[in-house]
Amino acid sequence: MRLILVSAVGLALFLWPFFGWGATAADGPAFALALACALGLLAIELGTRELDARRLALLAALAAIDAGLRMALVTGIGGFSPIFFLVLCAGWVFGPSYGFLVGSFSLLVSALATGGIGPWVPYQVFAVGWVGAVAGLAGRFRQPRFGWRDALVLAAVGAIMGWVFGALMDIQVWVNGFRGSDAGWTPGAPVAVSLVHFWRFYVLTSLAYDTFRAAGSAAMVVLLGAPVVAALERVRMRFTAEILPA
Repeated sequence: MRLILVSAVGLALFLWPFFGWGATAADGPAFALALACALGLLAIELGTRELDARRLALLAALAAIDAGLRMALVTGIGGFSPIFFLVLCAGWVFGPSYGFLVGSFSLLVSALATGGIGPWVPYQVFAVGWVGAVAGLAGRFRQPRFGWRDALVLAAVGAIMGWVFGALMDIQVWVNGFRGSDAGWTPGAPVAVSLVHFWRFYVLTSLAYDTFRAAGSAAMVVLLGAPVVAALERVRMRFTAEILPA
């Protein structure tokens, strides 16, 4: 329920152009809102004991490693970025809320480390967080051992969320730079018209670019997913192990 509430706030940031809920999203309040949601979810998870000190330390380590990968390999083929790989694996093993936290804090850490704070960051926080959350939902049906079936499922999640991430991030570009055409944003237009216009804009400008992201994320899962997921599974088992009294 808490992840649903946080996600509802994020959806409002993305959906307002289609429903005419406002003129534009202010950069400052949007960034503060995204940060508050991420920290709020973190605090709630800590309060419910689902995120103990060990899981919190692992979260910090994963976010730091992911941020480092993003800074080291920020330029890839097309829209490919390695940041999604660890987010997918963490969500798959530890669940939707944990996956969301790994994704959102990875973006926040890398943005702060590189000084890349801008109007896009709040949207990235939610969009990459949802990558981990969806992987966590899919991971609930995983097999005891990460085999080819699980690898293909997680790779499919990575591919689909690669396109979803690109489409979500294109909304602000569409609103701010493209108006007055069959593929542009028209304030106050009916929802159906806005959706059609955005779909045209996305196919024309970003679909091919985002396909590199989708294919790259899927390829990383297929090639590297098994050892990383196995390592995270071992860590999870140690975290959940209980010492029985003699």
